[in-house]
Amino acid sequence: MIVRKSTAEIEKMARAGRLVAETIRHVGEHLRPGVPTAELDAVAEEFILAGGGVPTSKGYRGYPAAICISPNEMVVHGIPGRYVVADGDLVTVDVGITLDGYIADSAFTFGVGEVGVEAQRLLDVGREALAAGIAQAVLGNRVGDISHAVQQVVEAAGFSVVRSLVGHGVGRSYHEDPHIPNFGEPGRGPQLSEGMTIAIEPMITAGGADG
Repeated sequence: MIVRKSTAEIEKMARAGRLVAETIRHVGEHLRPGVPTAELDAVAEEFILAGGGVPTSKGYRGYPAAICISPNEMVVHGIPGRYVVADGDLVTVDVGITLDGYIADSAFTFGVGEVGVEAQRLLDVGREALAAGIAQAVLGNRVGDISHAVQQVVEAAGFSVVRSLVGHGVGRSYHEDPHIPNFGEPGRGPQLSEGMTIAIEPMITAGGADG
């Protein structure tokens, strides 16, 4: 069931979203070669709590950390720990925050130090795919329009979308309907209407569609 939000509810989600963006930026300032991902998680949790939020991931289905940190070939949901960030790494920082009962969820992939040409191209195409998906997130379009736009950009660049993981609705719950795949046919799926709140999450790989 798709839960549509009121203007007041969306404003609360926007405040949570601002704290998510600030947290990702803050973690990025500490992201450098030689730092363990567990240290980055601690930095994030302290910042989230200081901003009045709660890290939504912590305790969610038993997840032990405040944020997800996924280096290199790990697509998402990496658990911070002993891994030490190295020059040339691609590191995805995925942050969910609950603030005043509402959740915002976003991720950003950082290139650490000097990254390779193909790695930089992967980052650039991921951002282009996100922009293409957002451009289709307008009233009257359907979820498939978003999915198709992401897929077209990714595959035109010679990369693949990860099909086993998708975007989703978000609000009072971390994962709400509808699912937002990164592949599909235009004109299919639920129609986008006022009050829907969704997380568009292009997940792409230089390998096959299974990651």
